[in-house]
Amino acid sequence: MMSAKTALERLKSGNREFATSMRTGDALLNNPRRAELPKDQNPFAIILGCSDARVPAEIVFNQGLGDLFVIRVAGNIVAPSQVGSVEFAAARYDTPLVVVLGHSQCGAILATLEELQQPSENQSRNLRSIVDRVRPSVEVLLRTELRHDLEALKGHAVRANVMASVDHLRHGSGLLEQLIQDNGLAVIGAEYSVETGVVEFFDTLGAE
Repeated sequence: MMSAKTALERLKSGNREFATSMRTGDALLNNPRRAELPKDQNPFAIILGCSDARVPAEIVFNQGLGDLFVIRVAGNIVAPSQVGSVEFAAARYDTPLVVVLGHSQCGAILATLEELQQPSENQSRNLRSIVDRVRPSVEVLLRTELRHDLEALKGHAVRANVMASVDHLRHGSGLLEQLIQDNGLAVIGAEYSVETGVVEFFDTLGAE
């Protein structure tokens, strides 16, 4: 079984290849690998990322078919269906690493900031459910000096939202808590820069 540390190094290596334009697309278009996949899958990492069209996890990490179990939702929020999806992959496939992947210039974060500063009366309840998930981690920032600097505020809000999702996964699921304690599952946060293509991981994993 692959360790969380090894899985993280594989993601880092793949992102370096992507960010330096070294990826060839072979991983995504590997036909022999495709022929094997109907039998089973064995993803080495679970990515809970944003639905933003600029942040496709398989491409960002230069991985191919069967490598990643990807869950995408606007604002990389954690709701029951996302928790269940993470639980499913971690328990069924012994996947050792979960990464909550936020990104710069996140529309869901900006929408939440706009809603907090100037509430809308006609917002769809479905859209509001996303804003309400992001709100707690962002709202506190509006009570700091960051409220005077929109760009800095957005950057801090992205990270705060990622870490809120990480905390929810680490402590809001009895199954994931057990896998963390007994199986070495790691849940970490990261941010993708749409400007540079580089992923910055917020946590480091110790020696195996």
